[in-house]
Amino acid sequence: MDVSGSEARLHESRRYPPPADLAASANVQAEAYARAAADPIAFWEDAGRRLDWAESWHTAHEWEPPVEGAVPAARWFLGGRLNVAYNCVDRHVEAGRGDKVALHFEGEPGDRTTVTYADLQRRVSQAANGLLALGIHPGDRVVIYLPVLVETVVITLACARIGAVHSLVFGGFSAEALRFRLADTGAKLLVTTDGQFRRGTATEVKSTADTAAAGLPDLEHVLVLRRTGQDVPWTGGRDVWWHDVVDTASPVHAPQPFDAEHPLFIIYTSGTTGKPKGLVHTSGGYLAHASWAHWAHFDAKPDDVHWCTADLAWVTAHTYEIYGPLSNGLTQVIYEGTPDTPSRERHLEIIERYGVTVYYTAPTLIRTFMTWFGADLPAGHDLSTLRLLGTVGEAINPEAWVWFRRNFGRDEIPVIDTWWQSETGAAMIAPLPGVTTITPGSASVPLPGIDAAVVDENGEEVAPGRSGTLVVRRPWPGMARTVWGDPQRYRDAYWATYAGHGEWGGYYVAGDGATRDADGSIRILGRLDDVVNVSGHRLSTIEIESALVAHDTVGEAGTAGVADPVTGQAVVAFVTGSGRAEISTAALRDEVARAIGPVAKPRHIVVVEDLPKTRSGKIMRRLLAQLWEAEHDRRAGRPVAPLGDTTSLQNPWAVDDIAAVLENVELRTP
Repeated sequence: MDVSGSEARLHESRRYPPPADLAASANVQAEAYARAAADPIAFWEDAGRRLDWAESWHTAHEWEPPVEGAVPAARWFLGGRLNVAYNCVDRHVEAGRGDKVALHFEGEPGDRTTVTYADLQRRVSQAANGLLALGIHPGDRVVIYLPVLVETVVITLACARIGAVHSLVFGGFSAEALRFRLADTGAKLLVTTDGQFRRGTATEVKSTADTAAAGLPDLEHVLVLRRTGQDVPWTGGRDVWWHDVVDTASPVHAPQPFDAEHPLFIIYTSGTTGKPKGLVHTSGGYLAHASWAHWAHFDAKPDDVHWCTADLAWVTAHTYEIYGPLSNGLTQVIYEGTPDTPSRERHLEIIERYGVTVYYTAPTLIRTFMTWFGADLPAGHDLSTLRLLGTVGEAINPEAWVWFRRNFGRDEIPVIDTWWQSETGAAMIAPLPGVTTITPGSASVPLPGIDAAVVDENGEEVAPGRSGTLVVRRPWPGMARTVWGDPQRYRDAYWATYAGHGEWGGYYVAGDGATRDADGSIRILGRLDDVVNVSGHRLSTIEIESALVAHDTVGEAGTAGVADPVTGQAVVAFVTGSGRAEISTAALRDEVARAIGPVAKPRHIVVVEDLPKTRSGKIMRRLLAQLWEAEHDRRAGRPVAPLGDTTSLQNPWAVDDIAAVLENVELRTP
């Protein structure tokens, strides 16, 4: 009997209903689902009214579907005008909350700054005036190449304030990756720093920025923030210091409103092949979705201290570290450094120091904590202020979810597992903490106002327990409007597969496989190409990895399909140790066979120090397969194919380390 087919194989029976006190006081109750289903456009209009508009909209929504080769076009809140920065800063000051803390900043070396909303208004106004002095106008593009600093938030909001379009780039990216984004956006300004602190070391950054900026015809200035105090190369007439341009500018600036469809930012996707796609998000629809989603699924309260641990260049930080929490007037923590500097307890110390109430992080960090701390967190840290936990980046395996709830959440507070993408703008599938009974490893059901489904190749919903393609069947406000400079690529990448389907004339294809439980909950199985086909059995890499990580000896696992002359593909698993006991490959194969079935047993298991990941914490499984095949080709004397784009990795050294390990691995079938 074919035990795989397209069925989900891992079964999870644990259920966690919402705590009674949270259910009674939650911002969003169960009635929101029915209200949104009855009139989704009116629902999103109500969400939009949570913001302050200089002019209200006359038309809530227009949609041009991707039929007959047309490029889809969504427009929300037509005729409406607002200023995004005003909604995130000024309106709170005007409401008498200027003394409220907006940001607690913690630098990696231990320096700390507290910024109130009044302080933030002053700083953003100065930065806006500084941008204007540098000749930046509405619609101009500004690339921001900075670590997690108060100034990064400030310059981002300043761009929004004057109508410039920002594009944040991770401060650890290479000159090549930065140059591509500068050239693709036609940026007039690059904002960078002299250096940054990373793992206890001050690393010079300006020369990388110079290499990226050299010879670009549209780039007029490089604005440099002094962070580490290092001597840096300087180009007269082009380079200017932040303290000369921004810190000396007037602290008074009157924000002007912009059209709801005015571009707000461009964010680039990452991948191992092909050039990154610059996704364009607009002002009104994005902010309405981001603000409402943050308020709803994190049950945002006025006294919350919110900490999203993402780098500010990642879309999660755009929505849940800048625009969502600030539009809702919350206090936030932002941390510059790595979680193990100077000790592995740094995050625990920060939660305790600032009284963090909502902690939002990635499954990869949770699994890292599991390997560092084992069954229990180190004693001596008071995490009792936490009332909600969240995960983002990729599917979280059930054992990590339960460990997170037990150790960080006292085994009593909800873990909000959110599914969304750079393309969607904000969360699409997530529990409502006062409503949803949560199953570990499941993102639960679509949020009110979102019509996400799992469909087969004909666009029909799959039966419970079956897997298929995750799609969104109706436009939503936060959706990316296009790919910068390439609208046809936008259609081809996201809409062509199911063009013409459904009431709205097309489905957005997320690129993820998923399965639907009997209660309607959606479980993400990973990217559609993260499937291994063993003798006709289609196996989800996420399921195999979950089974491996459930074993005490494994900290993290990444699996991929590699060529096999008999079965077509075989499963190769790359695992890192938990540090609790020595890894037995035989025991791991037995664990997978027990949890899923014998057909899913990895043919090869390779123990490594680290797995290659994007900044969002997603394991680059295609790179694992490419590294395996490259070693085969090397031993056979065949040309070794290039790996493709690796500039988006947070740990590029892992690629070389794995390649070195594979040189000493027996590649024959065990």
